[in-house]
Amino acid sequence: MGTTPGLKADCEALLSRFLETDSVRFEDFTELWRNMKFGTIFCGRMRNLEKNMFTKEALALAWQYFLPPYTFHIRVGALYLLYGLYNTQLCQPKQKIRVALKDWDEVLKFQQDLINAQHFDAAYIFRKLRLDRAFHYTAMPKLLSYRMKKKIQRTEVTEEFKDPDDRAMKLITSDVLEEMLNVHDHYQNMKHVISADKSQPDKALSLIKDDFFDNLKNIVLEHQQWHKDRKVCSRCRAPLLCDFFSFLFIYFQRCERAESLAKIKSKAFSIVVQASKSRRHRQVKRDSSDSDSASGQGQTKAPRKKRGKETSRPAAKRVSSRNKSNVQNVNKEDKSLRLSMPVITEEEGENESFTET
Repeated sequence: MGTTPGLKADCEALLSRFLETDSVRFEDFTELWRNMKFGTIFCGRMRNLEKNMFTKEALALAWQYFLPPYTFHIRVGALYLLYGLYNTQLCQPKQKIRVALKDWDEVLKFQQDLINAQHFDAAYIFRKLRLDRAFHYTAMPKLLSYRMKKKIQRTEVTEEFKDPDDRAMKLITSDVLEEMLNVHDHYQNMKHVISADKSQPDKALSLIKDDFFDNLKNIVLEHQQWHKDRKVCSRCRAPLLCDFFSFLFIYFQRCERAESLAKIKSKAFSIVVQASKSRRHRQVKRDSSDSDSASGQGQTKAPRKKRGKETSRPAAKRVSSRNKSNVQNVNKEDKSLRLSMPVITEEEGENESFTET
């Protein structure tokens, strides 16, 4: 079953805000809970089956932050988160927190650390969950079934909440420092007993410095403070670094785009299209000289003259055909006049002229 979208992000947002308060008090957590309105996470139109599945998923997700390798502060916040989710769920009967037997020893150890550090509000919350029987003790962290995958996917650890891997702090713990203090006090007492002068021990017996334990304790405290300051600086610098790297990414992306556009333009203007073999006689050469331009104009005008001659030929044919038809018409008219007009001789003409006189 996949994780519900947004559930992990909301839980981590609540825990990160609780981490910024630098407090493990339950009052500070409840204030953040109310401001984020985290109690409405179970509200919505869901059927009973969906409601039960979502509640189990939310409790299992919060339980992951309650176990190592997360810091003490995050584990306390996860304990408060489990308490809030368990008491605000809408399931009847209530869904319980699944706890594997291999993790129970770590849980009891954490409860003892809370009591030793006098965080009684967190210790009371854990005690209240146990009295309400909110835990469901199981053999495995997840429910196993038939034909299940052999390799169970490991849960991703949030590096921001993870307890830093410090070799020096693992080597010199509080128990080790307390044991070293006891040995150092016993060593000083034995020197006083062995030496002749009880008030002042013999210098030949002082093999180590008297302030050896105090110096070691100060070095350990300085190392712890350096670790805290480094963690705070990393949190402050994280958003600045993200903004800087995002700016660099956008800048380089724009530069690459501009370069690609310039290459495309240069290629487009440098390419000369070659004409096909059937149209090479129409191709015009690109020369800057005037003679070539004049010759180009002559070449372009030549076909126009030919076309003019070609167009004049049919016109001349039309004119000659019209003249021939006119001549034929005139000849026909002459013939018709010859046939219709009477023929008069010269004598008849002279006699008519005398009679008229």
